[in-house]
Amino acid sequence: MSQVCVVGLGYVGLPTAALLASRGHQVLGCDINPAIVASVNAGRAHLAEPDLDMLLTAAATAGRLRAASAPQPADFLLLAVPTPITPDHQPDLSMLRAAAASIAPILRAGCCVIIESTIPVGATEALAAQLAALRPDLRCPGDIFIAHCPERVLPGRTLLELVENARVIGGMTPACAARAAELYASFSTGPRHLTDCRMAEFVKLSENAYRDVNIAFANELANLGARLGVDARAAIALANHHPRVDILRPGPGVGGHCIAVDPWFLAAGAPDAAPLIHAARAVNDTRPRVVADAIAARAQGRPVALLGLAYKPDIGDLRESPALAIARDLAARGLPLRVVEPHIAMPPPGVAALMDAREAIADAAVIAVLVAHSAFLQLRDALAGRDVIDAAGLISPAPAASAR
Repeated sequence: MSQVCVVGLGYVGLPTAALLASRGHQVLGCDINPAIVASVNAGRAHLAEPDLDMLLTAAATAGRLRAASAPQPADFLLLAVPTPITPDHQPDLSMLRAAAASIAPILRAGCCVIIESTIPVGATEALAAQLAALRPDLRCPGDIFIAHCPERVLPGRTLLELVENARVIGGMTPACAARAAELYASFSTGPRHLTDCRMAEFVKLSENAYRDVNIAFANELANLGARLGVDARAAIALANHHPRVDILRPGPGVGGHCIAVDPWFLAAGAPDAAPLIHAARAVNDTRPRVVADAIAARAQGRPVALLGLAYKPDIGDLRESPALAIARDLAARGLPLRVVEPHIAMPPPGVAALMDAREAIADAAVIAVLVAHSAFLQLRDALAGRDVIDAAGLISPAPAASAR
C-alpha cells in the first residue's frame, strides 16, 4: 500500500481520504481549517454523508488516517480544493495554485500529483508549469507524474459512487495516467478510462454542461407555460410519451458546485464558440428570480411558507442553491417568510429562523415547494385546498411524468 496525502478535506477530499484509508493506504488529510483538522483526528466528519463517520472512526482508530494543516511527502498527492467562479463567471484557481505551492517543497522523484478538483481545459498543464518553476530540480512531468482525475459523485451517495463510478484518468503523459490509475485500482471497481489531461478536463466539463443545457430547456418550457397559460409539467409528461423524447422536469433553477459552475469553466476557454452554453446558463441563472416573482405576485405581502433551501433533495448542501436564492430574494422584498429546511440546524445568512413544516404552513397564505425533500411528502394531505406553488414538482407531480 502507498502513502497518500489529500489536500482539501471537503465534499470530495474527505470521503476520498477515508476510503483510501479503509483500503489500507496510509493517508494524511490536509486542510487550512483547524476545526476540520481537529474533527478528522477525532474520527468525526464535518459534513453529512452516509457511512462517512463510521469509515472515519475506523480509519482513525486503526491509525491509517490523520489530518494536519500542512502536507507531507507521499507517494500520491491528491488535490481536492475548491475551484469556484468569480462574479464575472471566470474560473478562480487561486486555491489550486496555493495547494500546488504547498506541495512543491515536499515533491520527490517518483511521486504522483493528481488533481481531483474540477478545472478548465489547460489547467493541469498550467499546474505542471507552476511546479516546474518552483522545483527546477525536478522534471514535471518526468520525475513527477501529473494527472487529472475529476470526481463524478453525487452528495448523499459519495462513498458508493467513489467506488462504483467509471473514472476518466487524464495524464500529462501515458505513464502519468498509468501511475494515477494504480491508485484508483486499489479502491474503485468501476471502469477506468485512461486518456490525456486535456481530454479529461474537457470530458468532465462537458458532462455537466450537457445536463445544464437539458435542464435549461425544461425550465424554459416552464417559463413559457406560465406566460401562455399551459401546465408545463403536464405538457412535458405528454411529450415524453414520444419514443424519442425525454424532457427533464423543470425546477426552481440549478444549484450545487458542479452543474451551476462547470459550464462556465468550459465556455471560458473559447467564449465565442459557446453560445448554447451561455444561453442555458442565462435561463437557469434567471429561473430563481422568475419563481420568486411568481411567489411574490401570488402572496401580495401575505405570509409565505418556503419548503426547502438545499440545492437538491434529501441533503443539507446549500452550495449555489436556487431555493436559497429565492428565499433571500423574497426576504429582501420584505415578505413575511416561514422557512423550512429539515436537513440543516441553523439558518444561513439572509434567511429568517427555520421552522417546523406544519408550523410554517399553518398560517401561510402561499406555500412554495422549492425542494423535493422526501420529508415533504407527508404534507400532501395538509396542502389540499391550499394556495401552493410547487416549483419542485413534489406535491402535485404531473400525471404519467417520466421518472427523472
